[in-house]
Amino acid sequence: MQHNGDKGTFMATTFPSLLLRHAAERPQAPAMREKEYGIWQTWSWAQAAQEVRWMTGGLAALGFGAGANLAIIGDNRPHLYMAFLAAQSLRGVPVPMYQDAVAAEMAFVLEDAEIRFAFAEDQEQVDKLLELRASLPGLTHIIYDDPRGMRNYRAEGLISVEQLFELGRRYEQDHPGFFDAAVAQVQPDDVAVILYTSGTTGRPKGVCQTHASFIGAAEGGVRVDGLNASDNVICYLPPAWVGDYLFSVAQWLVAGFTINCPESAATVNIDLREIGPTYYFAPPRVFEGMLTSVSIRMEDAARFKQKMHARFMDVARRVGSDILDGKPVGLGDRLMYALGNVLVYGPLKNAMGLSRIRVAYTAGAAIGPELFRFFRSIGINLKQLYGQTETCAYVCIQQNGRVKLHTVGEAAPGVELKIADSGEVLVKGVSVLKEYYKRPDATAEVIDENGYFRTGDAGVIDHDGHLRIIDRAKDVGRMATGAMFAPNYIENKLKFFPQIKEAVCFGNGKDKVCAFVNIDFEAVGNWAERQNLPYSGYVDLAAKPQVLEMVKECVEKVNATLAAEEGMEGTQIARFLVLHKELDPDDDELTRTRKVRRGFIADKYGVLIDALYAGLGEQFIETAVKFEDGRTGKVSATLKILDAKTFAPQAAATQREAA
Repeated sequence: MQHNGDKGTFMATTFPSLLLRHAAERPQAPAMREKEYGIWQTWSWAQAAQEVRWMTGGLAALGFGAGANLAIIGDNRPHLYMAFLAAQSLRGVPVPMYQDAVAAEMAFVLEDAEIRFAFAEDQEQVDKLLELRASLPGLTHIIYDDPRGMRNYRAEGLISVEQLFELGRRYEQDHPGFFDAAVAQVQPDDVAVILYTSGTTGRPKGVCQTHASFIGAAEGGVRVDGLNASDNVICYLPPAWVGDYLFSVAQWLVAGFTINCPESAATVNIDLREIGPTYYFAPPRVFEGMLTSVSIRMEDAARFKQKMHARFMDVARRVGSDILDGKPVGLGDRLMYALGNVLVYGPLKNAMGLSRIRVAYTAGAAIGPELFRFFRSIGINLKQLYGQTETCAYVCIQQNGRVKLHTVGEAAPGVELKIADSGEVLVKGVSVLKEYYKRPDATAEVIDENGYFRTGDAGVIDHDGHLRIIDRAKDVGRMATGAMFAPNYIENKLKFFPQIKEAVCFGNGKDKVCAFVNIDFEAVGNWAERQNLPYSGYVDLAAKPQVLEMVKECVEKVNATLAAEEGMEGTQIARFLVLHKELDPDDDELTRTRKVRRGFIADKYGVLIDALYAGLGEQFIETAVKFEDGRTGKVSATLKILDAKTFAPQAAATQREAA
């Protein structure tokens, strides 16, 4: 068990009071920026506080008050973040929703959270809400931020954010001092936000987190990494995700740094290079995408550049992480690394927009050790953060100089960890949820009699107090051979390869491990074009014999690493196939945060699993799909099933030494 403090360690306050503190102490310092029409617009802390004040008055004028829930739907925008604070200032609760969700998916949350008021970014989100009004008559007020396309909308209860501001100015004139008095009424133990879980199993649940919990989590992270008002963060992840709330709201208001909202999802990479953030957070899939992009560029580079890149990446793999951690490294290696920084690592970091990064975090899913090692080796201080929606994404933090590739770090300040007899990770402390919204039964299921939250993850704590996550507790199983089967661990190894975008492994209760693989269409398509290999689309490309052989090589490399790991040698992939379609949240195969819905996939593609284990060489399948415009259709293919080479432990070790 580890213990790094308790709730009493942290100053109790609220988000609106933190906003007012920054506005009073540093009124002209930049609080937030937004890129619009190619130009960065800046809000000072004083301006941000003023607009929150108007927004709060406007909501009060419309009848929003204590205990009411405000749905927030849209991309990362300053007014969207201000809406969080305005709702909280009235002791109401913001309920962010995924902006790419279709209307039917939004209906459940709107109904469950009893939403009467909604704040929508633009015409697209307003259209969804208006469509849902027929079945949700309680949705009486919709406020929109972006006026483009909204000129002829005349729906009842629909107003712009500028109209809301005007209502707020008038309300403040009629009720002098109302805003400061309202903020003073907000309590640290009030629910600050309801974040709905992604629903990997069953219906999503509303996680109620208090001001005290999120502020405690933010203060711990700020203290560990020395975050301060001079830092810059880019906000591009879904506001409905707990990670964005921790980094873009809680830590922003605790540390007082500047948050930057990109122009659109399509311009994030460009905006990232322009802003040059000092503090950066991304789930593993974003770092995977960056590495894939680098790999594609290097494949297209001149032979000389390829050789130089390979040479200096060898140096980075050997000593880069040690230099980053301040460990002793020979003078010759230091000089070579310094030269590599000028010629290779520096340009790489600049191309990815990470040249000014002081600290970067990844969380949301396990990151492959090879991917983790790559970024740290080129001098990016990438660390892992471990947590859940129910723990403010805050359970473990990797501290500088104590980063291990295969662990998620030590218990964060204010958090206590222990491992149950079943192997499940249990958490108690500052960041644990108050309750599930209207679900006392579900709350009782996840909080044990001693107040520990059951994370659902299986893990072990090593002799240094570092937690190693093996897999989801419900997903960890045993093979017929008795070997422990941890599918997510194997899948992350596969996804390290730029050619592989997604993977799903099966093996619980079986005598061997089999896998589904999704190719990365961009990376493999780029490779196919250089090979003069014609293809007509994803289905055609995924079935090419040359592509299958390439994926087979990746699978066999993963098998070689598994064979060399104690306890994992019996879980090498014996057979695999490349799916004829990409796994997609719209087809319910992934959650909106792109986590695999393993049980759903096993049911949907049962015929393919049967074929893998029956030893068949191919299998026909027809699959229903949903298109972006809402239409449905079917895609069919006869999939080839391939056998992969597996290794004896000694053979794998010998092969690695020879390499």
